[in-house]
Amino acid sequence: MRHRSIAAISGYVRPSFEPVRAAFGDNFATRAELGGACAVYHRGDSVVDIWGGIRNKETGDAWDRDTMVVIHSATKGLAAMTLAIAHSRGWLDYEERVCTYWPEFAQHGKKRTTVRQLLAHQAGLFAIDEPVDRGTLRDFDKLAVILARQKPAWPAGERQAYHAMSLGFYEGELLRRIDPMHRSLGKFFEDEIAIPLGIDTYLSLPADIPNERLATLAAPGFLQMMMGFPLRLALDTLNHHSNIYRALVINPGSAVYMDRDRIYARDLEAPSGLAVTTARGLAHAYGAFASGGIALGLRPETLELLAAPAVPPARGFFDECMKMEARFSLGFMKPSPGLPFGGPRSFGSPGAGGAMGFADPDTGVGYGYVTSRMGTTLSGDARDVALREALYRSLPLSGAPKRAA
Repeated sequence: MRHRSIAAISGYVRPSFEPVRAAFGDNFATRAELGGACAVYHRGDSVVDIWGGIRNKETGDAWDRDTMVVIHSATKGLAAMTLAIAHSRGWLDYEERVCTYWPEFAQHGKKRTTVRQLLAHQAGLFAIDEPVDRGTLRDFDKLAVILARQKPAWPAGERQAYHAMSLGFYEGELLRRIDPMHRSLGKFFEDEIAIPLGIDTYLSLPADIPNERLATLAAPGFLQMMMGFPLRLALDTLNHHSNIYRALVINPGSAVYMDRDRIYARDLEAPSGLAVTTARGLAHAYGAFASGGIALGLRPETLELLAAPAVPPARGFFDECMKMEARFSLGFMKPSPGLPFGGPRSFGSPGAGGAMGFADPDTGVGYGYVTSRMGTTLSGDARDVALREALYRSLPLSGAPKRAA
């Protein structure tokens, strides 16, 4: 027997996508959803755009049509989109060495590191040894000096280690070097993706966005985190010398993206984890990539590279930070046995706590899910999994994946 939803669901779904609405309602009734939204673009058309629940646990304020929320590492997929556009314009070669575009990067044995290796978390640059505060993040030239002199943990291409925070900063400086206008990654995303598509998605949240449009994140308790994460990873997050701790904490004692009065930091770029968006914006961006990229001027050659399988480092896809297998390519996550999503040629990025966005070029799907209650699993949040499974049951295509988890 289906449980009744405990939250009013607003928005719309195309008739054949009703199972997605049902799964969204079930998330509130059986999977402890607090508030959130789900959106899907299919072959360029909006087919799902739903929201419901509470955007702020403390105040009880409702999630509205235009509520936005931080999506943590789901930001990485949006950042990777900017470099894909640069590739389509001939400014960037994924196989070229990073130092070709950024000569100072060659310090400390990084001369042979390729763009592909950097974007696949294979550069050994998962940590930033010098503390980085908001002042440093706003001074791109100062940050570039710190990044360039970082010593890699091992030679590029040898191992994989999740560049949890550092990747976005390296991407930002690389893009600044190759863009003829030398824009920051956040500004480039605004000009070349957000404005053309008309989406409310920001890699640098403007100061004039009112707090009333922003959802807060209800964090899991300590016990939930310990029970939700694999034991080895849970213990590593408490060890200040572990790879994952060093990858996540760039300024000890300070959560860079949080702001006591404004909810999230404003006019600040952290392209690995500070995007603020609606599910609609996330799905629309991926939908453009899934349906030929014409709206963004993407070349077929670029899209084929994004859809291609990930290339493993010498020691395979085991991740030295996350202590599990994961696959990355050109700044995106790719489906893997531990975290399958979409179809085999899909590319996207999940975010800590449950957010997810991806493009599936074989079905023409662009998908986005965001939430105000953080989960703890690394293998696919149950709420997101339920939505994706319902989506793929709904697709009017034969041979669609039976399970999009």
